Amino acid sequence: MIFMTLLAAAIPPLVGTALPFVLMIAVFYFLLIRPNQKKQQHWQQMLGNLKAGDKVTTTGGIRGTIISVKDDAFQLRIPPDNIKLEVVKSAIASVTTPEEEAK
Repeated sequence: MIFMTLLAAAIPPLVGTALPFVLMIAVFYFLLIRPNQKKQQHWQQMLGNLKAGDKVTTTGGIRGTIISVKDDAFQLRIPPDNIKLEVVKSAIASVTTPEEEAK
């Protein structure tokens, strides 16, 4: 009992009330913010590496092959009718690589 009283007197009240908030911020950072930043960085790198001939899927679910690359957009060829479609770079959701097609 005396030990608890001495311990309570040794810790300032501000530290005792602020510590849970600091721990919650740290947990949110490591569980939510940091993984999302890594995912965003990977997506930006994927967009930077796209070139003509790559097969992609848009966020709307359209699959096609890149036929030309512009500053802020791609021109896609959509099978089976070989329709040409221009989409902005931010609409690319994923790249279909030859390894994924073999599965």
